[in-house]
Amino acid sequence: MAKKNILVIEDNHAILDVITLILESEAFNVSGLNKGADFIAHVEESKPDVIIMDIMLPDIDGRILLKELKSKPSTSHIPVLMISARYNASNYTLDGTEADDFMAKPFNIDDLMDKIYALLKK
Repeated sequence: MAKKNILVIEDNHAILDVITLILESEAFNVSGLNKGADFIAHVEESKPDVIIMDIMLPDIDGRILLKELKSKPSTSHIPVLMISARYNASNYTLDGTEADDFMAKPFNIDDLMDKIYALLKK
């Protein structure tokens, strides 16, 4: 079975590194971005199976990226797990565009993996 590709968009380098380390230890291919610039081009090129995206990015609100991703036929099928330390499950949407799942920071590693495996089954 081919390795699954996961894209992580997180501006905190320590959190990005931890998530990457965890996912690579589970045999995923992981790529990371620390800002939203060129997000869609990166997604179309790397074709991730799941995206983990922080809402609070330095250059753009992650919810705007989510809306753009879900509005394009070529990328709308990709499951997205939004993460945030400032938002909660009731306010992570933008204009009705919802991620496939949400997780508040700090998060439990087992919970993160459970959510990723569930998204991969979609």
